[in-house]
Amino acid sequence: MRDIEFYAQVLGLADPWFVEDVDLSVENKRVDITVSHHEGRLWACPTCEAELPIFDHSEKRAWRHLDTGGFPTWLHARPPRVKCPTDGVRQVRLPWAEPRSRFTTAFERFAIDVLKETDISGAANILKMTWDECWGIMERAVARGKAVKEPQIPALIGVDEKAVRKGHSYMTLVYDIAGGTVEYIADDRKQSSLDGYFSAFSPAQRDSVTAVAMDMWEPYINSVKEHLTDPEKKIVFDRFHVMKHMGEAVDTVRKGEHRELRAEGIDTLKGSKYLWLYAEKNLPDKHKSRFRDLKTLNLRTGRAWAIKESLAALWDYHRPGWAMLFYKQWFFWATHSRLKAVIAVAYMIKRHLYGVLNYFSAARITNAAAEGLNSKIQTIKKMAYGFRNKEHFKTAIFFHCGGLQLYPGTHGIAG
Repeated sequence: MRDIEFYAQVLGLADPWFVEDVDLSVENKRVDITVSHHEGRLWACPTCEAELPIFDHSEKRAWRHLDTGGFPTWLHARPPRVKCPTDGVRQVRLPWAEPRSRFTTAFERFAIDVLKETDISGAANILKMTWDECWGIMERAVARGKAVKEPQIPALIGVDEKAVRKGHSYMTLVYDIAGGTVEYIADDRKQSSLDGYFSAFSPAQRDSVTAVAMDMWEPYINSVKEHLTDPEKKIVFDRFHVMKHMGEAVDTVRKGEHRELRAEGIDTLKGSKYLWLYAEKNLPDKHKSRFRDLKTLNLRTGRAWAIKESLAALWDYHRPGWAMLFYKQWFFWATHSRLKAVIAVAYMIKRHLYGVLNYFSAARITNAAAEGLNSKIQTIKKMAYGFRNKEHFKTAIFFHCGGLQLYPGTHGIAG
C-alpha cells in the first residue's frame, strides 16, 4: 500500500478531501502530510449551513497529528473559504480539527488523556510540546465542556472554601454532592461569592435544592437564606467542619497548657499536637502507647480531647429526638468544662443547632465528597507548585474535577 493511501485511511478522510503527498524525513524525525480537496464541490457556510462554491483559500496551515512511529506528524492544508450573502467570508469547517485549533481532534483527544494523568510540564515532555500549547488544550477543553453542559442546580449541594495561597486568599467552591463534581468557583468567601451561583438559576430551579452541606460561615448562611425557600430546613452544617472547630479548640487548650508546663520546666505535651487531633480509632499504632500515658495524666488538654471525642458520637444517632437528648447532655458537659475555647465552640454549635440537627431530619449528607475533591485539588495545586494566576487554578480544577465533557467532537479522523 502506498503511503498516501495508508494515511488517507488512517486519517479517515472522505470526499472531497484526499491525501496529496507524504514526506517522511528520518533526518528531521517528522512526517508531513499534505491534504487537498477535489474541485467543483459546494461547501457549507459554517454559520448558516448554506451550500456555496469556493470563494478563495486561507493561507496554508499546519496541524499537529498523532505521532507516526515516534515521529511528530503534521497535517498541512489550505482551508477553503466561502462568501456567504448573510455571514460574509467564512472559512469552512474542517473534518480533522476544530476552529482555531492547531491540533487535529485525534491529537487533542490524546493530549487531554495525557493531561488527566500528569501535570502540564509532564504532559509537555511526553507530547513534545510547549507549556503554553498544553495549557491551551486544557483551556479549550474546559471551555468546550462548559459550553455543552446543561445548566442545572443539583438537589444536594456542598459549599466550601479553598485557600489559593498564603495571605488569606480564598475561593468559594460549590459541589454536586451526588455527582462528586465541582459546579462553580468564585473569588473570595463573601456572600456575593455564593450569590453568584444561586443568581444563575430561577427561583423555580432553586426550589429543587433539598439540602446544602456547608460550614458555619455567616456569609454563606446569609446567601442560602436569601436565595432558597425554607433555608433553615435545608442548611446542613457539615460534620467535618463542626469537628474541625472542636479540634481547633483542643489545640488552643493544648498550646496554653503547654506554655504553662514549659514555664515550670515540664515538657509533657511537647510534640503531642497531632495526637490530640486524631480520632482515637484512627490513632496510628506507633503512638498508642504514649497517648495512653498522656490520657492518664490530669491534663486540661485531655479533658478537651474527651469532649471532642464524645461529640463525634452525635452523628451515630438516627432519630432527631435521641440526637437532641445526646446534644443536651454533651452541651452541659462542654459548657461546664472551665475550658474557654471548648465553651466558645459549644455555644457556636448552639447558635447553629438547627443546621446540625438537619442532618437527621432533612438529609443525612456531609461534605465528604467535597473533602475528597479538596484533596484532589490540593494535589493539583502541589503539582503546579501553586498557582499565581487564580483563573489558571480555576481552569485546572474544572478540568480535573468538573465532570465536564472535555473532548473535541470527532470528525471522522482516525488515530
